[in-house]
Amino acid sequence: MNNNRSIVHMDLDTFFVSCERLLDSRLNGKPVLIGGTSDRGVVASCSYEARKFGIHSAMPMRMAKQLCPEAIVLRGNSGIYTKFSNDVTEVIKESVPLYEKTSIDEFYLDLTGMDKFFGCHKLASELRQRIIRETGLPISFGLSLNKTVSKIATGEAKPNNEIRIISGDEKPFLAPLSVKKIPMVGNVTYKALCDLGVKRIKTVQDMPMELMHKVLGKNGLSIWKKANGIDNSPVIQYHERKSISTERTFGQDTTDMHKLKGLVIAMAENLAFQLRRGHKLTACITFKIRYSDFQTYTQQQRIPYSAMDYNIIPVVLDLFKKLYNRRLLVRLIGVKFSHLVEGGHQVNLFEDNEMHLNLANAMDKMRKRYGDRVVMSAAGMEAKTISRWNPFNGEPPPLLANRHQ
Repeated sequence: MNNNRSIVHMDLDTFFVSCERLLDSRLNGKPVLIGGTSDRGVVASCSYEARKFGIHSAMPMRMAKQLCPEAIVLRGNSGIYTKFSNDVTEVIKESVPLYEKTSIDEFYLDLTGMDKFFGCHKLASELRQRIIRETGLPISFGLSLNKTVSKIATGEAKPNNEIRIISGDEKPFLAPLSVKKIPMVGNVTYKALCDLGVKRIKTVQDMPMELMHKVLGKNGLSIWKKANGIDNSPVIQYHERKSISTERTFGQDTTDMHKLKGLVIAMAENLAFQLRRGHKLTACITFKIRYSDFQTYTQQQRIPYSAMDYNIIPVVLDLFKKLYNRRLLVRLIGVKFSHLVEGGHQVNLFEDNEMHLNLANAMDKMRKRYGDRVVMSAAGMEAKTISRWNPFNGEPPPLLANRHQ
């Protein structure tokens, strides 16, 4: 284990709001809410001015408006945010050999060994200034010897600032903070810890590891380690190529348009469900068709980050129509989603149409409980054999689904 690692966590401040402010400076300094704008919508992102009123993300929009009636409410625009996210990624890519993009607005950089040249902190600082200069977006970072401490440090640095935790200072830095600041502590765990009288990270540091294990199981061990500033997880090189795909070869070559279309929809639905289950979004859809003479054609289409059926299925069908020659016998069809990033939950909160969001959630719950095949749109019904496979749990895929890294 290398104790002199230099890991930077960079996070774009109130990313969606910052993008909107670049496009309309009248939003500067005002309380801004982004999310579903209907009565039943949810806040996906809010400006610091809005947070002063007690507003936070995932709060019902109706409640947020009551807390701050003068807030400006905007519908999220995935296309704009995708573009800005890619702009920031480009700047990082040019400056840092090893980086991981963990969501639409968040990055880890491994600068270990770079200090031989010019100091990691200086490098990170200059990169941050360059991002602000070139994209116009505010961004904060934390620098320490591991991911957990750096991520927590970024939270303390915000808005639009930077913090460095010198090696050896991890425990005293973490001690006074709320246990809520530990990345894996959600509301349920927080409540469990509060019931134990544990509110500050220092209390966890002072507890024996065994006690945390006894009370919270395996989770307790991880929390104890993170509270003590221990985290060996590596920065995993980010590739745009992360993808999930599924393809189907027919026993008999077919020209049955109805059957083909049903199968295409079922494949797209299944992959979109896998995305939502892994909290991922896709920005690129590829369709592939092979005819009985083995001529193979593929076409892809970039889309704004999404994991929702009604954004994805029309694109897949459109590609199918473009490539399908009804005079030829079809041997194989395939669908692939690539350019995957985390952040599905955040972006899906823009679904103003809560009906779509609720429908997707309800269908996903059923699928998790009873298997992928229990619910699907009528058009996808005929495709009985699209497999159950979760590409995000590390298991090898069955024959139907191929995962390309």
